[in-house]
Amino acid sequence: MEIFTKYLLVFIFGGALCLPAQLLICKTRLTPARILTAYVVSGVFLGAVGLYEPLVKLFHSGARVPLTGFGAALAAGVKEAVDEQGLLGAFTGGVTAMSAGLTAALMLSLLCAVLCRSKRIE
Repeated sequence: MEIFTKYLLVFIFGGALCLPAQLLICKTRLTPARILTAYVVSGVFLGAVGLYEPLVKLFHSGARVPLTGFGAALAAGVKEAVDEQGLLGAFTGGVTAMSAGLTAALMLSLLCAVLCRSKRIE
């Protein structure tokens, strides 16, 4: 029963993040790119002030996987790099912290592009 509760919490939190985004897409003239950017920036802010880590401890992947989790991970990487390297870490920390995930996304995108043909929608 404990594993079911964990999955339920992950699902509820992920859905709670998706609902406002979908409402913004449907009810406003905001583009999806602007909404996604707002989610990343909110994750950076929540991560920088230390409010996102408690969410990750409670909701696990439901908080880590969405774009807010990406933003929080960027903030954590920058904070760690600034502590180690000073001002230079502000420019390198986010990229260093997210390099494995970004590389995986790029490589899988390339693989999909090579293996699959897109079709023109008319």
